[in-house]
Amino acid sequence: MIRFNTKAYLKNLAQAPPGRFDYRKVLESGDWESWRQQFRSSLRERLGMHLIAPAGDLAPRRSETKEFPGYTLEKWYIATEPDIEIPFYLLLPNSGKGPFPLVITPHGHGRRGKETYVGNFETEKERQDALGGDRDIALQAVAEGYAVIAPDVRGFWEMAREEDLDARKANSCAELQRTAMMYGRTLIGERVHDMGRLIDYAQTRDEIDTGRIVITGNSGGGTVSLFTAALDDRICIAVPGSYFCTFADSIVSITHCPCNIVPGILQLGEMYDVAGLIAPRPMLIVHGAQDPIYPIEGTRKAFSHLQTIYRAMGYPDRCELYEGDGGHRYYKNRVWSFVKEHL
Repeated sequence: MIRFNTKAYLKNLAQAPPGRFDYRKVLESGDWESWRQQFRSSLRERLGMHLIAPAGDLAPRRSETKEFPGYTLEKWYIATEPDIEIPFYLLLPNSGKGPFPLVITPHGHGRRGKETYVGNFETEKERQDALGGDRDIALQAVAEGYAVIAPDVRGFWEMAREEDLDARKANSCAELQRTAMMYGRTLIGERVHDMGRLIDYAQTRDEIDTGRIVITGNSGGGTVSLFTAALDDRICIAVPGSYFCTFADSIVSITHCPCNIVPGILQLGEMYDVAGLIAPRPMLIVHGAQDPIYPIEGTRKAFSHLQTIYRAMGYPDRCELYEGDGGHRYYKNRVWSFVKEHL
């Protein structure tokens, strides 16, 4: 029996020429603006964002308000595309003078989505696991004096399919991604679109300074943070956690949730090229030195390329890698000091 030669197959794929928007093609000319405009247009198309019908009015509706020591929590829903709403919590500090800078906190692959980030735990074990991995990110941000929007991303909790919730499945990523891709869309594109709608809503609130917006999340939330900041200049600071690597060393080489797939993205560029669209805005990469699914070697390699982009643009001090001593989790140690320095 002849077995399929996977090693040779991957080697053949890797022989493809560098992506159309490999940053090294721009180093000599320095025409970063043309590169950015053309790359963004092509990336939006790969993500299928041009196929998402606009929802029109945000149609915001508030479902609850609660007071906690130090902050007020409001739960809202807004329209993101026809007949589809995004649920999210808005946390506003009770002290300090607004308008407050905004931190958007897309979550990763936890079944209960946004609930973890705002400290709404079902069990003591869930609480300990979340706090042990610094995943109460929305609470961290509001304690630092920032307004916070903590949404569910598509495929999780209130944005999961009802039948998957009833079956207690962790998420609806595979089902939603399979369907989306058949129509030329992707979950990453849909999630980035949703983040844009949340910023649209934030611009209606007098308590929020939308001239100072940070986005940060862990794992899948790091994915959403990176792609949103790459495509939306309203994001001032990006802090992706437990995601930044090379596609070759992570998504291609290691089994991941299907929601990470963007068809043909390597024809455009590597992950460091996508991250380069954020430059020269400040970017902190937070990563575990023992992360098994986004290997640190790939992260360091990608970061070296990203540093070259920031240096070429003249802002080498705006790009930083923080390595936590652990695995696939969030590391808050450097996050809020970095945000404070650059806001």
